Amino acid sequence: MGKFFFFSAVVSIIFAVFGGKLPEVSAAAMEEPLHAAELSIKLLGSLCFWSGITEVARKSGAVDLLCRVLKPALLLIFPKLKNKKNALGAISMNAAANLLGLGNAATPFGISAMKELHKISGCSSAATKEMVCFVVMNTASLQLLPTTVAALRLEAGVLQPFDILPAVWFVSAVSLFVGILSAKIFFPKEAEK
Repeated sequence: MGKFFFFSAVVSIIFAVFGGKLPEVSAAAMEEPLHAAELSIKLLGSLCFWSGITEVARKSGAVDLLCRVLKPALLLIFPKLKNKKNALGAISMNAAANLLGLGNAATPFGISAMKELHKISGCSSAATKEMVCFVVMNTASLQLLPTTVAALRLEAGVLQPFDILPAVWFVSAVSLFVGILSAKIFFPKEAEK
């Protein structure tokens, strides 16, 4: 990835020199890192807030309640996890963070869920069907409240950052359904044994 960025920067500078746009490229190179740092700090505040909320939810027992609420739907996707409380809890919290559009806050729960699924697999080096379905579910997550996207839209000056909700609901539901269905259909049968 570093090589790609280096190549892109070199090509951009070459085109700027020959196109007579070097002053604009230089100005952008000086200004944009500041904007990126400001945006990162703003998003970091949201991430810290929601990570704290999820930690309070975990310690208060809300995770167990959430796990019970989501268990019927999760067992349709992960039938082998019926009695695996730790794995279902981590997957539930990951799903809840994704439902709120907090992809970055979902990452620690995703890592925990993958560790639990790895333990259940018997320490195999190959991905199990549950692991594949979880990665697909995490990547194509259903988003009821896309808070990160709304924060970015608000930062960009959009007056109603949540006016995209119907489109987000439709697209995320379809992508989640198609993704999980594809993972279940195309997972090699011999790999399930």
